[in-house]
Amino acid sequence: MLTSRTFVKRTRAGAVVKVVREHYLRDDIACGAAACRLCPAAPGTGTGNGNANGNAPGLEARPSGPASSLCPGPHFLLPDTNLLLHQIDILEHPVIKNVIVLQTVLQEVRHRSAPVYKRIRDVIQNPEKHFYSFTNEHHRETYIEQKRGETSNDRNDRAIRVAVKWYNEHLRKIEDEENIQVIFLTNDRTNKEKAVEEGITAYTCEEYIKSLTANPELVDRLACVTDEGKEIEGGKIIFPEHIPLSKLQQGIKSGIYLQGTYRASRENYLEATVWVHGDAEENKEIIVQGLKNLNRAIHEDIVAVELLAKDEWVAPSSVVLQDDGHNEEDIENEEEKENILKTSVDKDMLRPTGRVVGIIKRNWRPYCGMLSKSQIKEARRHLFTPADRRIPRIRIETRQADTLEGQRIIVAIDGWPRNSRYPNGHFVKNLGSAGDKETETEVLLLEHDVPHQAFSQAVLSFLPKMPWSITEEDMKHREDLRHLNVCSVDPPGCTDIDDALHCREIGNGNLEVGVHIADVSHFIRPGNALDEESVNRGTTVYLCEKRIDMVPELLSSNLCSLRSNVDRLAFSCIWEMNHKAEILKTRFTKSVINSKASLTYAEAQMRIDSAAMNDEITTSLRGLNKLAKILKKRRIDNGALTLASPEVRFHMDSETHDPIDLQTKELKETNSMVEEFMLLANISVAQKIYDEFPEFALLRKHPAPPPSNYDILVKAANLEIKTDSAKALAESLDKAESPTFPYLNTLLRILTTRCMMQAVYFCSGMDNDFHHYGLASPIYTHFTSPIRRYADIIVHRLLAVAIGADSTYPELTDKHKLAEMCKNLNYRHKMAQYAQRASVAFHTQLFFKTKGVVNEDAYILFVRKNAIVVLIPKYGLEGTVFFEEKDKPTPKLEYNSEVPSLTVEDTTLHVFDKVKVNIMLDDSNIQHQKMRMVLVEPKILGIDVPASLSAEARSNDEPEKKKKK
Repeated sequence: MLTSRTFVKRTRAGAVVKVVREHYLRDDIACGAAACRLCPAAPGTGTGNGNANGNAPGLEARPSGPASSLCPGPHFLLPDTNLLLHQIDILEHPVIKNVIVLQTVLQEVRHRSAPVYKRIRDVIQNPEKHFYSFTNEHHRETYIEQKRGETSNDRNDRAIRVAVKWYNEHLRKIEDEENIQVIFLTNDRTNKEKAVEEGITAYTCEEYIKSLTANPELVDRLACVTDEGKEIEGGKIIFPEHIPLSKLQQGIKSGIYLQGTYRASRENYLEATVWVHGDAEENKEIIVQGLKNLNRAIHEDIVAVELLAKDEWVAPSSVVLQDDGHNEEDIENEEEKENILKTSVDKDMLRPTGRVVGIIKRNWRPYCGMLSKSQIKEARRHLFTPADRRIPRIRIETRQADTLEGQRIIVAIDGWPRNSRYPNGHFVKNLGSAGDKETETEVLLLEHDVPHQAFSQAVLSFLPKMPWSITEEDMKHREDLRHLNVCSVDPPGCTDIDDALHCREIGNGNLEVGVHIADVSHFIRPGNALDEESVNRGTTVYLCEKRIDMVPELLSSNLCSLRSNVDRLAFSCIWEMNHKAEILKTRFTKSVINSKASLTYAEAQMRIDSAAMNDEITTSLRGLNKLAKILKKRRIDNGALTLASPEVRFHMDSETHDPIDLQTKELKETNSMVEEFMLLANISVAQKIYDEFPEFALLRKHPAPPPSNYDILVKAANLEIKTDSAKALAESLDKAESPTFPYLNTLLRILTTRCMMQAVYFCSGMDNDFHHYGLASPIYTHFTSPIRRYADIIVHRLLAVAIGADSTYPELTDKHKLAEMCKNLNYRHKMAQYAQRASVAFHTQLFFKTKGVVNEDAYILFVRKNAIVVLIPKYGLEGTVFFEEKDKPTPKLEYNSEVPSLTVEDTTLHVFDKVKVNIMLDDSNIQHQKMRMVLVEPKILGIDVPASLSAEARSNDEPEKKKKK
């Protein structure tokens, strides 16, 4: 049956247009109940129990949900939109099963919250949950027209009630000994009253959850639905009211308010920065100080700020203030702390300052952390302390406080009333004991938003069926290169081998050099579930002892991995070069290769250096190494930077998987050899895809840092460091050497790395600055690691279209969609980097846990007003030595920002000074364990190294006694 829907919408130009759409109504849409024989069979199932959106099983014939004292008989649940939006944590719990999700509800959720929409889609796809998505808007008996004068909200509420009624009548027709009832769940009082008037059984979420007597733990998951909910009785108003969104938008348009992203400070809970959106150069960054001015904004929210008068501007505070939250409502204490911030400052230090007047968009997420149990006996209200110091404490109600003490838990925020010092939230999940390796790894992944759940069946269904082999169809647009002596060179234990190389002399005396990259885009086709999962993950994340794959293991470690002695599909970039490493010809082709050897960097180095080895693979490696040295020299002559970072590698105990040794990574010549050809391939491919698709090429750029970024380097070096171009900087770094201080150059390069900007992906049609500063290349992209980076898959697809080896698709040539994808990829790469650093930090703590106190040489990297930041080369470890400690007299401190130096009593400390420190693990705060460092040499008068430290400290010269197994 055909009907039509009419609605009006406003165009970009401001005109109002009437839109009439055809709307098909059907009578073959299944209800999803397994016991139903009246409905037609749904796809993927033998009966009418299929799912309208995917083929997961539908509702059970005998609902197996938890026993409810309100409705003891068998029943299905049907939530409305607001309930699904606010109580998703309840619906995700394993005991909640057999839920009908209406199309009306799904569409509204999709419009209002993308994260919740994704979560409910995942639940619907889970066969064990028996959630069924019912297309009520296209069902002849459940579709309703909007009445004259009825709001779309009221129409949708009515549509939901009509669907509940239809379900109950429909299920009564099933000849069964016990009738299945549909229970309507809503927290909307009016909607519930109307439902009851119409003879529908309806409950609020709280009523229904409290009726599940066998599952009392579910009550903790209930969200406080309104902002005013759970207000402290008679609590006095602390915060100003938020201005409504409509007024905020008018104010932003007229310039009264500025819109930006709120970034809370890690060091000071009474300070934040708002990064203003837009291109205006002035007031890009606004400081917000003080509880009332922060006005209940939370890290990453989109807020509206009002600039304060210039005489109220403040300077960024250099005070470290952590919220100890002993007395949560002691506002006088907060005001005292705020006064500490307002110490007299230099006029030049003042920055634009503002106050938050309203919230445009909340960007809350579930937070990991620990319960700070209330001192009151039998109390249900407790404070939760998030692991991320930028997030305020959250007040939750729980009956499980004794069980949750000392555990890492997840909590979600529900709202923040004006009369509450902290936001309200609810308990979501217990992750396990704090300090436990598995638990801490889970926290680390969740806090850095790394997607790490197992790949779903929908994703795995797009993998090739095993046993897999190359077919004639696969060979259509491919060259057979299996005869070439190709080999791969990787770190030890690498199973996701992306790249392989070859080098051979050809008839005319020139060299043919090939870089062969795994052809991942052959297996991941645009738009399917596997592709969508890969683009969402964006990158593989390497932690100290585990890898979170971007693509399923069958591809990453098997079919796409260029292992030796098996046929593999590849994308090859082949150059003809002369012996001076000058490129004479470049060609790209899809290929089939058979790698003759999978080598580690050390094995490849050994072959190159061994006079006894002269086989074809070794000859190929020597040719590659010789060319790589020429390429590297040429690159550096052009101004490419060679920087340093103190990377560390852990040696794990084979049984406990605890770190037993820690050392900085040693780079061999072969590391550089592989890197040179990867860079060359990336540059060649970047040029090719840009020539073919000037508007749609996915490229990577590295912006030049603003000159002010180098201030710290120029001051610290005490040598001439030129920073006007990458070439000048590279040359300065090469010259900056001291015969008496050989480590100086490495320190300078480590410090230079800190001055750099982040390299980012972008779409060529949306930008005009392509330059890669660090590589001194006018154009660059990522082509060589498609197993672990999604950007490379897009580049492969563009290159395949450019050489006629594959067909295009609409999203590939949509620059707006590519730009949006680049934004996600940049975010995922940044978070992966942070997660990797956090993993190294955690394993470093594990390593030092068993060491007691260690005495090591260190170099000063930075000096602060009350501390020095040091680097310990032996462990690649960085830490802070504080000179102000709680409950101890503070020594006389004199900070000079010009030199920069810090004088403690009569000893002056400069950047790059060599010192000796004692290192130990401080685990007094189980949630925020940290490495504690104390200065031993030079000895400072009046500062004693604690006896416990000096007695325990072992010199690094003393051999460690072997542990008995």
